[in-house]
Amino acid sequence: MKAVILCGGKGLRMRGAAGFTCKPLVEVGGMPVLWHVMKIYKEYGINEFVLCLGHGGDQIKEYFLNLDWKSSDFHMHGDGGIHFFNPPEKWDIVFADTGLKTMTGGRIKGIQKYIEEEEFMLTYGDGVADIPLDQLLKHHRDKGKIATVTAVKNRSQYGIIEVKNGLAESFKEKPMLDGWINAGFYVFKRKIFDYLSGDSCVLEEEPLKALVRENQLAVYRHEGFWQAVDTAKDVELINKLWASRRRPWVRW
Repeated sequence: MKAVILCGGKGLRMRGAAGFTCKPLVEVGGMPVLWHVMKIYKEYGINEFVLCLGHGGDQIKEYFLNLDWKSSDFHMHGDGGIHFFNPPEKWDIVFADTGLKTMTGGRIKGIQKYIEEEEFMLTYGDGVADIPLDQLLKHHRDKGKIATVTAVKNRSQYGIIEVKNGLAESFKEKPMLDGWINAGFYVFKRKIFDYLSGDSCVLEEEPLKALVRENQLAVYRHEGFWQAVDTAKDVELINKLWASRRRPWVRW
């Protein structure tokens, strides 16, 4: 099974993050957040990836082309051959240029030719979680729908104060709200490509809405850890977790 990762956004809300180049390469614990996402899949036996590139695509290509010699001891032989003693990863990666301005649905449509299997997984290159991918896949197969999306509990960005007669009755700092939000870890059947068309197609708009109307969108509810790495504040938060060794998304 392949995992498709959307890596083409401009990361406008990431401006101001230290060392920002492109969003998937923002570092968490010294490694790009994209690397962390791929490691999550690797821990469940998924080593084949399709990266949907756009803004910063050349930088992402260069990072992986240079990963072995930057991350491993190696022996350069007199004939020019190189032996890596501890290659960091054994990943099979398709680097697919899907356009600078292409929207999420258009990017997925653009990599259709690289998906031969009946099922594939997909996520964004800017979020980590301790989602049990084997259980997500089982849920998808049990429901038998075209698509399955992972949902997590929504948390308020602000403290909530309950007020009565001008006095505070309770104060909750950033409480969990009743709703569920899209955590961005999907499983799709190949039929999803029939719902996608054109560079301006946004996966999260008409394609998913059409699946809902047709009763073809399953939801896997994840009660555990999930963190988007979407802003400079998010980068600071997740690096603090890494430094404190509280790393719920790490299984390796």
